[in-house]
Amino acid sequence: MTIQTIIFDLDDTLLWDQKSVKTAFEKTCTYASEKYAIDANALEEAVRESARELYQAYETYDYTVLIGINPFEGLWGTFDDPTDSFQKMKTIVPGYRTNAWTNGLAKLGIEDSTFGEELGKRFVEERKKCPFLYEDTFTVLDQLKGKYKLVLLTNGAPSLQNLKLEITPEIAPYFEHIIISGDFGKGKPDASIFEYVMEKAGVTKDNSIMVGDNLMTDILGSSRVGMRNVWINRENKPKNPDVVPTYEVDSLTAFLELVQKL
Repeated sequence: MTIQTIIFDLDDTLLWDQKSVKTAFEKTCTYASEKYAIDANALEEAVRESARELYQAYETYDYTVLIGINPFEGLWGTFDDPTDSFQKMKTIVPGYRTNAWTNGLAKLGIEDSTFGEELGKRFVEERKKCPFLYEDTFTVLDQLKGKYKLVLLTNGAPSLQNLKLEITPEIAPYFEHIIISGDFGKGKPDASIFEYVMEKAGVTKDNSIMVGDNLMTDILGSSRVGMRNVWINRENKPKNPDVVPTYEVDSLTAFLELVQKL
């Protein structure tokens, strides 16, 4: 059946989230290296490691996995969202940020919790200043707008995903529907959120296609409801024999060329 609806993932599909996080780390760690004689790259790795260790230990961890929120989003999100679990996260994250940076410093032999708190706050501001997109994001969306029904399906906390859209205000107007897993209650790859998207948008699995960068969320989830999908594999990641996309491309531009032939 002809494709009528394109469902896009947001992070690292349209937004270059990895680059945004990396840039925020680089700027914050460079600032830290100006106070202490430490290597900025070593601090980044230490803080990333500390963040992962702390994140997995919190009572909210299982919920973050269900919704699809990673440790580095926890380093700058507010999680001012209505569910009890998000409210728990809201109380946890200030200490989480401080401890991740303080523990990262400690791994390099620096004991300074006051500076750790300062770095935690600085990272938040640096991340807000770094909303990178791929160079072909808008070119491709311009070509698709009006020809297809466009839907955005993103995992995450509504407060944080909406903030990402606020600091890249050009994106939202392209989409007829924007669905965030934290609003729904479950994230990709759960089949129920794809069923919800189809019901909400008034589309079917046969006239829709899912486009995303993550095999284990975007591709696995859409496969569970029998929807065709496109894996955007920009970094030539290894294939997974258990999760096979309908199509694989290396850029949004390549996806555009593909969908025009379908």
